Amino acid sequence: MTRPAPRRAVLAAALAAAAATATATAQSASAAPAAPSGAAGPDAAARHHAGGGASDEAPVDYHGWTTLPDWLFGTHHGTLPLPGRRPGVVIGRATGTLDYTDPHTGTTATWESASWTSPVRRVPRPASELIASWNAHTPAGTWIQVELLGTYTDGTATPAYIMGRWTAGDGPEDIRRTSVDDQTDGKSSIWTDTFSIDDTTVGPLLASYRLRLTLFRKPGSHATPTVWRLGAMASNIPDRYTVPASVPGVAKGVELPVPRYSQNIHKGQYPEYDNGGEAWCSPTSSTMVIEYWGRGPTAEQMSWVDPSYADPQVDQGARYTYDYQYEGCGNWPFNAAYAATYTDLQGVITRLHSLDDVERLVKAGIPVITSQSFLASELDGAGYGTSGHLMCIAGFTPDGDIVANDPASSSDDAVRNIYKRAQFETIWLRTKRINASGGVSSGTGGVAYVYFPAHPSPGQRRALAAVGIV
Repeated sequence: MTRPAPRRAVLAAALAAAAATATATAQSASAAPAAPSGAAGPDAAARHHAGGGASDEAPVDYHGWTTLPDWLFGTHHGTLPLPGRRPGVVIGRATGTLDYTDPHTGTTATWESASWTSPVRRVPRPASELIASWNAHTPAGTWIQVELLGTYTDGTATPAYIMGRWTAGDGPEDIRRTSVDDQTDGKSSIWTDTFSIDDTTVGPLLASYRLRLTLFRKPGSHATPTVWRLGAMASNIPDRYTVPASVPGVAKGVELPVPRYSQNIHKGQYPEYDNGGEAWCSPTSSTMVIEYWGRGPTAEQMSWVDPSYADPQVDQGARYTYDYQYEGCGNWPFNAAYAATYTDLQGVITRLHSLDDVERLVKAGIPVITSQSFLASELDGAGYGTSGHLMCIAGFTPDGDIVANDPASSSDDAVRNIYKRAQFETIWLRTKRINASGGVSSGTGGVAYVYFPAHPSPGQRRALAAVGIV
């Protein structure tokens, strides 16, 4: 059958006219908020203010709930905070039921539930976009739903937006993990994994939000999901086609031993998961970093993969990040959630402000997965162009250029690439770009996947805090 156009490419086309109008506004007012995002994700990115962390003018605000005091606060409806070395929240007693017809299987089932709602998070600067992410254990027959409950700058409330329905499995007892389309109130909309203000030039922005987490299980079951981390990244960045190049810093000459995997050797494999390996940049990049941390699926877990296929862990990643509504493996929070299914790993979706932030993390031993879009002429040595692509920054050359594990390579041996720092910084951080047709498309805006241990070292903790991840 005919494969639909990728969701982020469709979004880019739909928003191109609005982007052009918003760009003119942004050029005349440097503090103007960003317009909705496109091909490879939502807009964002700005120069990091010295010293890192949030400020009243911070254009990016990631906030996570992950400690026992975090889980003690908020509003519990049947949930319990779980103490221990890795605190979380679980079902204590069911307080509701839901008859859910899975749109991807047609199966209707009754689920019992409990919920936790976070305290209000007032963003330092009213936001035009928000992406939630989470880390959870979901045994067979359980799942979670994350909702955004926002308040606009005009004092009105957003709908209860569903940011994702997630379970790690896809067995007969499980729902199919899914985003939810067609959510809008005329002021804002949900684009698969991203809350976005429809028109930042006239509409209100997001002033504050709560996240509501609902845990589901089969009635009468004693099983429960466990959620260790729930958070969101809110941002508001002026549009820009270029960014000033950062100066190479603390990670010059540092290269981390990140395994190298090619997505292209998987072309034609399991087309039911996003048309096969040619579209698997996100799970392939996630697999590289998961293995860097010494984690990965067992032989038993990968036994479903054709034994003649190389690197079956990449096939595993594609299957278990697949979003059945988006029909793709590029749902950002689903990739972070997949990484966190492995023992003592955390995954966060955020935006970083510059390659200075990446250097801080790499110096501390934390590789970074970045999202970017570009023409072939804009990134020397890539040999291709893309409307949205993920790759892993494994390090920096002594001159400060990028050492990228680029999964869009012909073989595993060809995955390591050197890209010019200034070129890479522009294609990653810009929020607007000229596409191959001469029109305006959205840039990737500094989106990053950051995977790290559940118990980081003191140096890793400092580096994470410096880029706003706590």
